[in-house]
Amino acid sequence: MEYRRLGHSGFKVPALSFGTGTFGGTPGMLRGWGSTDVAEARKLVDICLEAGANMFDSADIYSNGAAEEVLGEAIKGRPRSDLLISTKATFRSGKGPNDVGSSRWHLIEAVEKSLKRLGTDYIDLFQLHGYDAQTPHEEVLSAFDQLIRAGKIRYIGVSNFSGWHLMKALSVADRYGFPRYVAHQAYYSLVGREYEWELMPLGVEEGVGAVVWSPLGWGRLTGKIRRGQPLPEVSRLHDTAQYGPPVEDEHLFKVVDALDAVAAETGKTVPQVALNWLLQRPTVATVVMGARSEAQLRDNLGAVGWALTPEQVAALDKASAVTPVYPYWHQRQFVERNPSPV
Repeated sequence: MEYRRLGHSGFKVPALSFGTGTFGGTPGMLRGWGSTDVAEARKLVDICLEAGANMFDSADIYSNGAAEEVLGEAIKGRPRSDLLISTKATFRSGKGPNDVGSSRWHLIEAVEKSLKRLGTDYIDLFQLHGYDAQTPHEEVLSAFDQLIRAGKIRYIGVSNFSGWHLMKALSVADRYGFPRYVAHQAYYSLVGREYEWELMPLGVEEGVGAVVWSPLGWGRLTGKIRRGQPLPEVSRLHDTAQYGPPVEDEHLFKVVDALDAVAAETGKTVPQVALNWLLQRPTVATVVMGARSEAQLRDNLGAVGWALTPEQVAALDKASAVTPVYPYWHQRQFVERNPSPV
């Protein structure tokens, strides 16, 4: 397994990490993703560790905290130094007025509860799950500074921020000497390349590494969705499509056709090609895999140890390209002044 620096920090993470959105499966938004119990989770953790994918990502809202509990049980008894644990908080986790957001009150409460559910003394990477426009950056970052000094968390990141949200937070960190965000957990895939428009250039310039979520386009790039065929019986799109990014059918099929062609050339599967394409993009530190089964996980792990050719990357780029929104389409007309980071 290749290990990469997370942004401009000295912290190294595996190129592929494992997402625990399928763990637990209690009622809620992610019920359609899966309902992996502790025994199954232990097997998946074993497979990951054997392959060197030792980073496991969770969140307090995944199955209402059950995902963290299952992960905690699955890693119990293993040397903590062999594991990298990341989790997230911001979204509502209770009925109280302070059980939501990125206030000092909620962040400290969320970290303490996550530590208990995970059965650990510290979290390697703690990320804001979303942007909270109601809480000043100074309050958020001072709370993180307190938690880092207390040894509860080691690195901090964000998720689902816009470029100006993240840049403002970084400027506040620099102004007051608070810890900087080194990670941005962002949606990025061959059918969702908006990350490249602003967040990728920001990541290059400011040293923020991408932790990619839903790298297979919300289940669309598994190789099971084909033109003129119904959705497979088991697909997150049946239950959670309304939560994910929309993709026009013809655009999806155009990308899948290109993936099929490259998969035939390389002897790899469609998901492996889609993941390998991401691993060659600037700022990408780790790609979070999600798998319901051992077979899915082993297939995803086959995305490392080889590389697409420049010609194959270009073919996938062309098939997945869309016209960006303003002002990015305008800026791209002046490549001499606005070079692409890709």
